[in-house]
Amino acid sequence: MDIVSKEIEVHAEANSDIKNITGQIKDFANESGFSEGLIHIFPIGSTASISTIEFEPALVQDMKDKLEEFAPHDQATRHGETWGDDNGFSHMRATMMGPGITVPLHKGEPVLGMWQQVVIFNHDNKARDRRIFLQVMGK
Repeated sequence: MDIVSKEIEVHAEANSDIKNITGQIKDFANESGFSEGLIHIFPIGSTASISTIEFEPALVQDMKDKLEEFAPHDQATRHGETWGDDNGFSHMRATMMGPGITVPLHKGEPVLGMWQQVVIFNHDNKARDRRIFLQVMGK
């Protein structure tokens, strides 16, 4: 088994903007030269999450609406009072969703369903260039 790592960057708007990064994951799998293994996808920072979704506009908006119900962006938090950055909600969203995911690699391709895309959520209250660490273990 060998390991290959790479960092990518994606610009995302504020308040749980969702960006499809499936293409970058597939490119990385191809660049690795591995046919079998595991791809780990990890956002660098405590206000982002990686997940999978059917990346279509209505479901993207549904997800954003549910995240807003769960942890409203305008709800006061102790974190916001302590640091004055008013982004306590973004930390809660990221923590509840979890940071990263691992996707199997089989026959040189990430194993994803027909309508399943890998996405990053920028939960922060400002736009960011999100750094994502990719690592594949394989052969």
